[in-house]
Amino acid sequence: MDWQEFAEEMALLARTLLKQDSVQQTLDEIAASAVKLVDGCDAAGILSVRKGRAVTLSSYGDMVEESDRRQGALGEGPCFDLARRADEERVFRIADMTRPQPDWPRYAEAARELGIGSMTGVLLYTHDEDFGALNLYARRPGTFTEDIATAGWLLASHAAVALADARTIDQLEHALETRHAIGEAMGILRERHGLSDEDAFNVLRNISQHHNIKLRDVAQRVRDKRAGGPA
Repeated sequence: MDWQEFAEEMALLARTLLKQDSVQQTLDEIAASAVKLVDGCDAAGILSVRKGRAVTLSSYGDMVEESDRRQGALGEGPCFDLARRADEERVFRIADMTRPQPDWPRYAEAARELGIGSMTGVLLYTHDEDFGALNLYARRPGTFTEDIATAGWLLASHAAVALADARTIDQLEHALETRHAIGEAMGILRERHGLSDEDAFNVLRNISQHHNIKLRDVAQRVRDKRAGGPA
């Protein structure tokens, strides 16, 4: 593999990723670039497992989504193994998927049905039982050498940053939604009972503490009650 050329392509990719308008576009560009930049790679995708459910965040190639779905449905496969031993290794490489794979025989059979000859993947993150991985697929066995697996690892560094941004965006959006819900509920209490801002907030907080309910959920109940008309 020509590492100087690959480095130049990676520098161009970094600039391209900065121009994307959304996290989804960024992840899609990474998957497409994996097929373009990694020798012999026929398909690539970013798999996330959330609360035991497999979600394809991005895919480029016709075998990706079905491969992700099979791993999720079976609860086995190289991505699951990688996540379970995250402290030991963050990269897997399967030179020949046509050979028996005793660690996950059901997934290996499914992969062969999909025409997968070899695979490599990089763990992007783990959190409790959730994880994300960038996976590269080839129809031909023996495609992913150690050098090519390293190229996938370099691409994965971009995906990891994008996913970290996505989780940050989710947290910010959640915080903004919570703030909006509480503010609207306070306005309802002020209007209905002639309370000050401080008193309205204290009412919500006291209900939350007394009933062990999240403040956002208390606020949502106040809003729902108003939408349904006077009690």
